[in-house]
Amino acid sequence: MQNRQEKISQVVVTAGQMRDIEERIFAAGMPVAALMEKVAGLIARRIQDIYPNLGQRGKNSKLLSPSLNPRIGILVGPGHNGGDVLVVARELYFRGYEVWIYSPFSKLKELTSQHLQYAQSLGIPIYQTIEQLPNSDLLIDGLFGYGLERNLTDPIASAINQLNELSVPIYSIDLASGLHTDTGEVLGTAIRATHTFCLGLWKLAFLQDQALEYLGKAELIDFDISLADVEAVLKDTPRIKRITPATALATLPLLRPPVTHKYQEGHLLLICGSRRYAGGAILTGLGARASGVGMLSIAVPESLKPLLVSHLPEALIVGCPETQTGAIAQLQLPEKTDLSSFNAIACGPGLTRDATPIVQEVIASERPLILDADGLNILAQMGAIATLKKRQAVTVLTPHTGEFQRLFADVADAKHDRVKAVRQAAAQSGAVVLLKGARTAIANPEGAVWIVPESTPALARGGSGDVLTGLLGGLLAQAATKHIPIEDIVATAAWWHSQAGIIAAQERTELGVDAFTLTQYLIKALSN
Repeated sequence: MQNRQEKISQVVVTAGQMRDIEERIFAAGMPVAALMEKVAGLIARRIQDIYPNLGQRGKNSKLLSPSLNPRIGILVGPGHNGGDVLVVARELYFRGYEVWIYSPFSKLKELTSQHLQYAQSLGIPIYQTIEQLPNSDLLIDGLFGYGLERNLTDPIASAINQLNELSVPIYSIDLASGLHTDTGEVLGTAIRATHTFCLGLWKLAFLQDQALEYLGKAELIDFDISLADVEAVLKDTPRIKRITPATALATLPLLRPPVTHKYQEGHLLLICGSRRYAGGAILTGLGARASGVGMLSIAVPESLKPLLVSHLPEALIVGCPETQTGAIAQLQLPEKTDLSSFNAIACGPGLTRDATPIVQEVIASERPLILDADGLNILAQMGAIATLKKRQAVTVLTPHTGEFQRLFADVADAKHDRVKAVRQAAAQSGAVVLLKGARTAIANPEGAVWIVPESTPALARGGSGDVLTGLLGGLLAQAATKHIPIEDIVATAAWWHSQAGIIAAQERTELGVDAFTLTQYLIKALSN
């Protein structure tokens, strides 16, 4: 059974949901001031861990001026986020840090105003303009918390731009000031944080691609929100969940009974490759191999068969008649075998659009199907939503943003709000949709969403998606024999693929992770 901390780490909330959860906490008797003190105390301790003051400083100190106590600038906003950061300022001041305060707003919430007044009574310097600010070792951003919806304008917008130019680390409280909590959109301008302390529960912006360059390293500050309060607010609404190592590894490895055989461990058919894109077939096959699938068949143009046999000798390579351009012209399976013989089919990498009849054939089948790359492009030409609504079996789509827009031109803009877009696409098509990106998002037709919370730019290379298709196909084929929910398998495959990329990049740098190398780190990612 999952413990509380693991469950909390999976929860993702919108601004409205977080507001409702906090209202329940306050209505139950927790004073706002008491919660502010608790949260700020946790943040102050983390700052002290990262930037030790005189007498506690170790060799890993990040001070710019090691001969002095840390000089910390506190950026104060008008709301309770400003109150939080003022309590942090007070605590660090009492612990021997050199603290100054930037407070550009004339009107503050009452509690925030009281904390500012007390800071002033302690003799902490307070400044109203950017030009007055002293040098510092770091800045702590408490200008705006979650729930901001309007664009920032001057003079605060100009002030934020100047703060970003100081080349000083900035630690934001709850959210980098200037970001929309749900979409991650930059509202005019935003603080470029090097580190963000997300308070209580993960906000949706932390999982939107467009916010990532403003959030820096993200860390959850758990201030003991009751799971009962979370459940009371979320109730039966479709959940948004972060895929954590614990949830992914609860599925992996797919266990085998002591007595079994290859066909009981899943039979996957890959349909991929062309004379022009032979590598796509190889990479997809290598991804499937790593999944541990019991039996792997790969249908390729006849001219590619010797090449595939040399790379994947354990697989059954099916050479198919090909067009003049080198695409598969006809799916020619072995005698006594048809599409119903397979537990899952993955189709698309390297096919070219000349293989349209093949994609139409597999879509018409009643087998669980993964479509990627040219499989998606051909589906878009057919009319994705109308075509998929006719399918009776499970369909998994794995588009990047460009493919997604071709498939679902009428849904929300995936670049603006990935979660909303992937939700709408899954609901309208009846498919499980995996939208690739820095934060890969997966939705099922019922509206539940899973998000991979970390990745690496090393995966932004040709062929990385082919590896994911093969890996996912192999897991899906095995899941069909073990009755594991499809969405869990898709989320697990995406997490596994991402982890392999992260580990490979740590060892080889981001430039050293080509798609073939990535396949060599898939198994290592499970044992790391």
